[in-house]
Amino acid sequence: MRLPFCDHHIVAFLEDFEGSNKPLDLCLSEYLRAHKSIGAHDRRMIGETLYGMIRWKTLIDAICPSSYAGDRLVCFRGLHREEEWKNLDIPEPARLGIPDFLYQKFLKMFGKEKLVGLCKVLNEPAPTTIRANLLKTNRDDLLGRLQKEFEASPCEYAPAGIQFKKRTPLFSLPEFKEGLFEVQDEGSQLVAGQVQAKPGDSVLDFCSGSGGKTLAFAPLMKGKGQIYLYDIRPWVLLEARKRLKRAGIQNSQCLPPGHPQLTSIQGKMDWVLVDVPCSGTGTLRRNPDMKWKIDGAMIERLVSQQREIMVEAVKFLKPGARLVYATCSILDDENEGQTEYFSKNLPLELEGKPLSLLPKEGGMDGFYSAVFRKI
Repeated sequence: MRLPFCDHHIVAFLEDFEGSNKPLDLCLSEYLRAHKSIGAHDRRMIGETLYGMIRWKTLIDAICPSSYAGDRLVCFRGLHREEEWKNLDIPEPARLGIPDFLYQKFLKMFGKEKLVGLCKVLNEPAPTTIRANLLKTNRDDLLGRLQKEFEASPCEYAPAGIQFKKRTPLFSLPEFKEGLFEVQDEGSQLVAGQVQAKPGDSVLDFCSGSGGKTLAFAPLMKGKGQIYLYDIRPWVLLEARKRLKRAGIQNSQCLPPGHPQLTSIQGKMDWVLVDVPCSGTGTLRRNPDMKWKIDGAMIERLVSQQREIMVEAVKFLKPGARLVYATCSILDDENEGQTEYFSKNLPLELEGKPLSLLPKEGGMDGFYSAVFRKI
């Protein structure tokens, strides 16, 4: 039987995606680039369906006896008819849409009631949130422009944050091309706000990625001082350069691995931001395929890697300077446990109470950050 247009592409994508090691968003982007005949409305429908099927993978496994993607699609579309499957013998983690490993971790950390609510949030689509670029505009002015065309409102906690009621084609907007905003979750904005750099400071964004958090704290420096971005992946620094240029940030430079300046700036930084590689358990709404890859061995490897990175990052601090340790994880192994370890084993003293954010229904993702002073 010939499948409807969107169903055909959903099935075709799933058959290609099965067994792939690439992230879901990258695979979907590549698929859509290869099938340019798919219009914007159909792309959105295909994407939402695929993300939903990946979120509820193990529940579909428990209900659907067939491995054929078309049958699994039919099963997914029937999940709202809970009366048809709620009495089946289905493991609790599958009913909640999380792997057994995370179920046990969350149960121990949060208890059963909070666990159920957390899983519900993690299996919903994440909101679309941006941050006004305070070097070029302010939130009220930007919001006024955007509200002429979209339903948008100020974020509850992030002072430059704006949230959209519906998914919006942000990168085609003139305000984006003018550098008036960047896409950034509200929780990520709050983490970046932990870097309280002043004009004239020297700041190192260690593990910078494409510079999202640098873009958020740079306006505090008013173009004075110097920001260094370091990452072991040269290609993400290329993207960072584009974003920095669009945002109008001129007091920054990217340092790829092996750059000679990495030696000369050691012991000279006023602030170091260390946004470490982590499990991403706080952002699983955006990366649902990742949750099926998380296990004990991965967490052990990440914890070890995070400690190695911190040993290197501390070398760049002046005495008395500050370091912000950050993750997009909600696991205590990567957060509170690491904070305790660093306080005992590195020349660091914790300042204040760490920022610990859980994913919020209709709101921010989950993040953690702790501010240390070098002693």
